[in-house]
Formats: sequence, structure tokens, C-alpha cells
Amino acid sequence: MDKSILTIDGIEYVRKDAQAIGDVRIIVADRGWVFVGNCHDNDDGSVTITNCRNIRLWGTTQGLGELVNGPLQDTKHDAYGTVRCTPIVTIAVNKGW
Repeated sequence: MDKSILTIDGIEYVRKDAQAIGDVRIIVADRGWVFVGNCHDNDDGSVTITNCRNIRLWGTTQGLGELVNGPLQDTKHDAYGTVRCTPIVTIAVNKGW
């Protein structure tokens, strides 16, 4: 039995602190920087991103969310190694990065 899920009248409720977003994420950071890579959450609220790529041109027509399945034909991104930053927005990635 998963103790982070509570069922009331057939509806499952998940503890807010138990929700995992996954290791690969798109991170919007300060001053418009957008990164994608393998993320590790730090105790101070920052995130360390390994295998990091800087997304410098989204190449989307409907916003950043279009990149959850990987880069599009017009997306431009560059290898950045390892980055540590405080996320403003975190987006779960399904596949493709």
C-alpha cells in the first residue's frame, strides 16, 4: 500500500510532497535561460542539471510545452555540461531529449 495516496469515496488524492516530476526536465531559469537535462533537486531549492542543454531557440508555434517530446525541427540547443540554478518554471519531459 502506498502511504502517499489517500482514497476517499473512490477518488485518489496524492500528497503534494510525494509528486515526482521525473529526472529529465525543462527548466526556465532567471533572465530567460531555458535548460533541459537530467535534474537533481537540492535542499536549497536549486536544481543541478547534468547533460544540460541550453535551449536558445524554441522553434515552437504554441509555446515551450511543445518540447516535452523532444526538440522540433526549428529548435536550437547547445551542450552546456552541468548547470546549477534556481528554477522559475519546471516542465516534465516525456521523451526525446
